[in-house]
Amino acid sequence: MAKYDYDLFVIGAGSGGVRAARLAAMSGAKVLVAEEHRVGGTCVIRGCVPKKLMVYASEFSHSFETAKGFGWTIDNARFDWSEFLREKDKEIARLSGVYVRNLENAGAELVHGKARLVDAHTVEVEGHGPATADKILIATGGRPWMPQELPGIEHGISSNEAFHLTELPKRIVIAGGGYIAVEFACIFNGLGVETHLVHRGPNILRGFDDDIRTHVTEEMGRRGVKVILATQHEAIEKTATGLVSRFTGGHHCESDVVMFAVGREPYVEGLGLETAGVKLDERGAVVVDEYSRSSAPNIWAVGDVTNRINLTPVAIREGHAFADTVFYDRPTSFDHETVASAVFSQPPVGTVGLSEADARHKYGKVDIYLTRFRPMKTAFAGEDERCLMKLVVDQASQKVVGCHIVGPDSAEMIQMAAIAVKIGVTKPQWDATCAVHPTLAEELVTLREKYMPPGLGHAA
Repeated sequence: MAKYDYDLFVIGAGSGGVRAARLAAMSGAKVLVAEEHRVGGTCVIRGCVPKKLMVYASEFSHSFETAKGFGWTIDNARFDWSEFLREKDKEIARLSGVYVRNLENAGAELVHGKARLVDAHTVEVEGHGPATADKILIATGGRPWMPQELPGIEHGISSNEAFHLTELPKRIVIAGGGYIAVEFACIFNGLGVETHLVHRGPNILRGFDDDIRTHVTEEMGRRGVKVILATQHEAIEKTATGLVSRFTGGHHCESDVVMFAVGREPYVEGLGLETAGVKLDERGAVVVDEYSRSSAPNIWAVGDVTNRINLTPVAIREGHAFADTVFYDRPTSFDHETVASAVFSQPPVGTVGLSEADARHKYGKVDIYLTRFRPMKTAFAGEDERCLMKLVVDQASQKVVGCHIVGPDSAEMIQMAAIAVKIGVTKPQWDATCAVHPTLAEELVTLREKYMPPGLGHAA
């Protein structure tokens, strides 16, 4: 008789958990997956996918304006928020169903309910009772953090609720300066909503290259987003005409919706990890080694709950590496260095590798190649939008250690650039690549003049 009911119990059916469960089940292991909400996790249900659909919807207003410069007449164009939500929800339901079928086809079992560890080998699922497992994988992801101590916070929403607003607001205040706040600010602005982005720091997108941060702020302002820096909420008050946000310094702003995107936290509440000896760090994330193993020998964790790099493709690769290691006898660890990412702002950002500041700290002397220019498409239409492209090169080895793009299709370009940066291509090798003309991307391989940031001169 088997010692345990299951070989693997996966808590959380998001991208990382589903990938791990599928591969484990395909190896012949008996696998049970528990999900308390809908299968698909943050990315499919309340993150990347619905947000990207909203980005697409919001981009049309700018595209219509550009089209006029090419001779098109756009009459009576209007946006129906309710119709968009219906279609968005249909697509999310379809994708969630695909995830379910993939699990079932692989041979994994699925139950719905909140899971809680009773001990290191026993998991109790609300409404289903306990089950034992030889190995357990925590893949519960993260959730928005809200400043609960803020007076009037009950009138605010998080990014989760932004996907289900019954009506498109006329005015919105978004608190935060990270990629989620920036993306939603651009989305609502593109849909015709009067948008204020309020951030307590001196600039948005902390952790990104400084030139990128400044450029995105300027371009967002050019498109109509009102970016307010170095301030934050002191209170939210409900009035007869809407919500009043009161900020430090005595300023205030009235809106219909106040959305907070001021950070996310690992979702570990109620999991009972302490009963199994699973160690958490100071931010509540599961502490794991390079193979995603926790302090409990038979418990692993992948994805946002570990707070390493909180990106869906990273969670998938971590889940895959877990299955390879544990069920296929192929010890595999995912390399978290040089992971490309994108911000689907308007204009969008693509970035991989080190920022200029981080490269200077690591290598000392670096060469910077930077260009700002008007893309052909919008310049022809008489618009003043500008792209930015930047390469950061280690001066000693001439390796390209950072690539940063702001402009149309930057997310698509950075995926290809990431291959070169990941394998350590040098600037001469990069330059030897022939350009595709006429494209935006050709600017990346025709950057020849070194850029000297103000104040650094030739000593850089």
